[in-house]
Amino acid sequence: MAEVTPGAASAYRPGYETAAERILELIAAEGLAPGDRLPTEYELAERIGTSRTVVREAVKMLSALGRVRALKGRGLFVADDPGMLGTTASPFFLPTDLEHVYMLFEFRRAQEMESSRLAATRATPAELRAIGEAVDLCGHGFETGDVATFIRGDDAFHMSVAAASHNFFTVAVIREARRLQSQSSLIGMSGELGPHAPQAVEEHAAIYRAIRAGDPEAAAQAAAVHIENSLEDYRKEIQRRLFQPGGTSPA
Repeated sequence: MAEVTPGAASAYRPGYETAAERILELIAAEGLAPGDRLPTEYELAERIGTSRTVVREAVKMLSALGRVRALKGRGLFVADDPGMLGTTASPFFLPTDLEHVYMLFEFRRAQEMESSRLAATRATPAELRAIGEAVDLCGHGFETGDVATFIRGDDAFHMSVAAASHNFFTVAVIREARRLQSQSSLIGMSGELGPHAPQAVEEHAAIYRAIRAGDPEAAAQAAAVHIENSLEDYRKEIQRRLFQPGGTSPA
């Protein structure tokens, strides 16, 4: 894996990421719903101004994210994206729709405040160790510039706190919200360590300290600060993309 400088922003983005954004924008602009047919790869390439090869890679990416379904001999379709927050009974989440992304952050804030609050009163010694190890793993990822390790530690931290809430509905909802968040982050943040990364490491540690101290309100407030700052980091990256020379809008 290539070395990544913590907090560094890269101007380069693979063509298939940009193509994936354009396909999602097309879905939103045309009001397509789960199950609706998409244009062919050739038609998509023509409409978004790229090659069929790039479109094919973009479709693979969107298929892996659960946004598009390719049926052999039938074509491309908007995927149903099954899940607690992605059923057809719920609004269809589009990771390039900024309103959807901001609502998801708002939802995460409420859920993770309560998760941290419960963990402060219910966490077992083993669960506290798991949270602490996740804090260390995320910190190691930042210090070494290893994005994959940082993300793995971040995910382990939030899910360890959720597990310590001892409420399986909370665990399920936070897992699903993070799954959806990862879609917008993969496209919107391009797999980079944002400028908020060093603060995120300390914010994880602050949540952990409050949980370990058995202070539910301090844990909840620390979680709220963390989610709010993560959202602000996302907003800043979107603004950078919108206004830098040659930047592209993700929505």
